[in-house]
Amino acid sequence: MSKLLSASLMCADLMNLEKSVNELKNAGIDYLHIDIMDGCFVPNITLGFDLVNSIKSITDISLDVHMMVNEPSRFIDRMNLDKNDYLCVHCESEVHIQRTLSQIREKGCKTGMAINPQTPVESMKYLTDYIDMALVMTVSPGFAGQKIFAGAERKVSDARKFLDECGCSHIPIEVDGNISVENGAKLSRCGAEIFVLGTSSLFLKGKTLKQAATEFREVL
Repeated sequence: MSKLLSASLMCADLMNLEKSVNELKNAGIDYLHIDIMDGCFVPNITLGFDLVNSIKSITDISLDVHMMVNEPSRFIDRMNLDKNDYLCVHCESEVHIQRTLSQIREKGCKTGMAINPQTPVESMKYLTDYIDMALVMTVSPGFAGQKIFAGAERKVSDARKFLDECGCSHIPIEVDGNISVENGAKLSRCGAEIFVLGTSSLFLKGKTLKQAATEFREVL
């Protein structure tokens, strides 16, 4: 499976976002990662649904939307997503998460299941028929700039092994949280295929987005 890069827009220049999106396209970025937080599921508030739709209207880069909100099923229809976009939710965010995953599929986009550092990979056991991607959080969700948690490599390896043993080798693993060049290389060897890049590897002082993206790809 090919290795793909997803740029975290939370870390981009929000005062010049359209310019940043165009530069990310020029850099060959595969996805735009958009974090939506409600201040309840995680202790922060970031980007919103109208911004998702605005970004969708100005670029053909596929979106990778990560909802860190309680009851995300209430908001799925607020976003204009298509078959090439991912919409990722946490299993802890709904009482009946299977219904939410089905709702995302019915909307016509791809589903993602987010797994927090403390969430067992086995939480996906009875949901693999509804999942198109597994997002392994390598920090506790909510804020940029954190250090990767100590068990991240083992967690990604366990997730890859679990999915393969379930007959789901086609489901890619995305990693998010302190994905530096060094950490990205390690997690790639553990089975990660999609890498959410922020201030640790992509949005760097002294380097263009294209330079940073190229350097990251070289270690995968």
